[in-house]
Amino acid sequence: MVITRDVTLPEESALTVPEVDLSMATLLSAAPHLGKACEAINNEFMLCRHETRDPRACLDLGKKVTACTLDFFRSVKCSCAKEFNQYTHCVEKSSGDCSFSKCRKTQAVFDGCMEEKMGMVRPEFGYFTRARVHCTRRPAPEPERPADFPDATPAVPDSISRQHPRFGGRFYWMTE
Repeated sequence: MVITRDVTLPEESALTVPEVDLSMATLLSAAPHLGKACEAINNEFMLCRHETRDPRACLDLGKKVTACTLDFFRSVKCSCAKEFNQYTHCVEKSSGDCSFSKCRKTQAVFDGCMEEKMGMVRPEFGYFTRARVHCTRRPAPEPERPADFPDATPAVPDSISRQHPRFGGRFYWMTE
């Protein structure tokens, strides 16, 4: 997006939101449950970003995504803090690349706690890769109109039919 004098930028107060300052291992450990819990607002935000192609139009939705994430982690802290911390520490300390393969037992304990206390079942493998239709109440954006250039070069005239060359053409291997 090109910034010109016609572009109005939002005030800094509109951009100030509490950040989700968690480690990579924490976010990776909670990712399937977080994605399922905040799926509707995340899809709405991504649809807005894709349709409008203007980040300023989706600031409120971005704030709602952040609020949903913070609420999710607060509820996990209240319900399954011990299990979640064990799982996160295992993911963080068991390998250099935060691999899940050595932490399946602690993952099962955390998933059991999430199902028992919060009623959230871990989504099956491949859930987030499936195509889904997202219904929204937001009005669809106006379609972009093609640019109109009054001084554009006129169209190329239709080609004139030509005779076949007398002694064969360069593309003898191509047949008509």
